[in-house]
Amino acid sequence: MVLVLGQGDRDERDSSPSRHLVWIGVVARHNTVGAVDKSITVDPLRECMKTIMLDGYDGLLSKIPKPMREEFEQAAVLGGVGECSYALWEAMNTALRAAHPELIGLLDWLIAQAAPPVLDSNDPADRAWQEQQDATRSLLRIAEFPHSSLAAWQRPSSRDAPYLAGLIPQPVEHSLIDHDVRAAGDAFELFSEWQSGNEVRCDIHILQDAEGRRLEVANVNATPVESRLGTDMIYFHESTQSFVLVQYKRLDSRKRSIYVDDRLRSQLDRLEKVAQLSRSPAMPSEWRMGSDPCFLKLAYWPEDTDKQPVEGLVPGMYLPVSYVRLLLKDDCTRGVQAGSEARLLGYDQVERYLINTQFIELVKHGLAGTVGTTAKELYSLVQDRIERGQSVVLAAERSRESVRARQKRTRSRGSKAKRYIHRVYNPDPLF
Repeated sequence: MVLVLGQGDRDERDSSPSRHLVWIGVVARHNTVGAVDKSITVDPLRECMKTIMLDGYDGLLSKIPKPMREEFEQAAVLGGVGECSYALWEAMNTALRAAHPELIGLLDWLIAQAAPPVLDSNDPADRAWQEQQDATRSLLRIAEFPHSSLAAWQRPSSRDAPYLAGLIPQPVEHSLIDHDVRAAGDAFELFSEWQSGNEVRCDIHILQDAEGRRLEVANVNATPVESRLGTDMIYFHESTQSFVLVQYKRLDSRKRSIYVDDRLRSQLDRLEKVAQLSRSPAMPSEWRMGSDPCFLKLAYWPEDTDKQPVEGLVPGMYLPVSYVRLLLKDDCTRGVQAGSEARLLGYDQVERYLINTQFIELVKHGLAGTVGTTAKELYSLVQDRIERGQSVVLAAERSRESVRARQKRTRSRGSKAKRYIHRVYNPDPLF
């Protein structure tokens, strides 16, 4: 955690310092950039929005033990950067919550990102959340919304709950243009029935940027985690009536391969039927680099994920369905299982594949996906996936943005471009 302090004007009758807490944030990266200097990236960083005095009779420091105050004085050098112990942070955290309850939501949101839960690949519920987490992060990258929008997460109370059920909403002050996320009843009109259902678990969140683009993210489960077959990611771009579907398949973390069984072959059959929803392009903006809107992501989670959370997207290879069909006919995928011939897919078998960045760029620029797909067809597709035991993470991007404007935006926004999200829900400021 990062505390940014400010120095106030001193009273002429009092020579003591008048410091106050200005910003609170999280260290995103701490990396050496030279022989001596180091670089610290703080993201997210949020303004406190009210004066939080540290010094004086009623100051925050008066509410923590004397040894902690002494440690704070050694670390808090105005104009410089100091480090303090976890015990001191815990004391400050407790004092902040007691003296300024309006900051509790912000603190919970930041702490969840500073110390995210570690997901265990050997636990069925954690495995499902790993896949849904990666799908959520991929959708944010495709739509170019900030990672921090959906980054604060804690395990849901139910092991069968969708990943999005564990998100901690970001508190936002009324007058700011900032990141925003909320549970929404007016998104995905066709899916609203699932939010109150007993059998189908559905969690929906909305993001909106300064240009009016709206991203509706839904996470749907209908099967107990122990019998769930995997995760599907679907990105629907409403303006172009185009969607892309990615089905997750987990590779062995050591061998980084998977045997192709009858279930996978039947899943490929169904994915080919999904591709038939697309029609032929009738104008230049509908042209795609191929006729494959459906992909397999053969992903692997490193074995040491029980010690350190996975940051960013998990490693994996994206394979279009038509490419998988060719691979399964080629000698490169031949293997042996229980004394008989079998087919393998993995890094040793597949020489060419798309990686995360390549896949995201294709979808972001509208070069992959269906043509002329309606929201009704999308609803039927999602319903079919969950009825077959899949978990679905679905994002629909809605805007009046033209094809030309979309291309201009995606080309002009680099990795350091700053994105802001409109506040769209609570009329009462939280801090």
